[in-house]
Amino acid sequence: MTDATTPEPGATTAAARSGRSLKLATIVAVIVGAGLGLAGATQNWYTVTLTGDAATAAPVVVTGSTAAPALTALALAGLALALALAIAGRVARLLVGIIGVVLGACLVIAVSGNPAGTAGVRGAISKATGIAGETSVRALIGHVASSAWPALALVGGVLIGLGSLAAVITGRMWPGGSRRYDATSRGGAVRFEDASAEASSTKRGPAPRPGDSAVDDWDELTRGDDPTRGDDPAAR
Repeated sequence: MTDATTPEPGATTAAARSGRSLKLATIVAVIVGAGLGLAGATQNWYTVTLTGDAATAAPVVVTGSTAAPALTALALAGLALALALAIAGRVARLLVGIIGVVLGACLVIAVSGNPAGTAGVRGAISKATGIAGETSVRALIGHVASSAWPALALVGGVLIGLGSLAAVITGRMWPGGSRRYDATSRGGAVRFEDASAEASSTKRGPAPRPGDSAVDDWDELTRGDDPTRGDDPAAR
């Protein structure tokens, strides 16, 4: 009779399958978010048209790495986070998930905001025109055309944060590490003892065979030794 507290095999299999799906979806979300951040760092974000007061009339193109200098480092940290989630245990998975939520929030903050007020945009304009000072540079900005990459990088930060939050909430349902390593650690002492016994038997050499004593006695007689030395006197 089956115990009422014992889960059915079908339910256990379904729970394991659900845990694997949650783990895969979470890790994929973090990887996609980090990928969007890395890709956005290399793309053009803003095209700034300057006013007539600028020495040059050519528009200034600002890339993602210039507009958000911390984007590349945060995106690389997101990739490392995905790897950590893939191999972490239950407790470590919780800690990594909390770190990932903070990381996603930092990435969102880094890519959001008014382009005209971004230090990277002002730096690019100052480099192109040779004019320094926040007030003077702001006066040169006529129009800012934004591409889709700032929004995509923002989505990447949200994905990292949501994926990490999902790891915190559902991490206990994920499958653990491979049992092969547990079996290896449990059987390590036994295998070590077997290897030690085998090495000891090899050093001792093969067991003596019947008839070896007679051969040894003959060898001692050949060398001039008495093979009966050490025997009982009555036997001699």
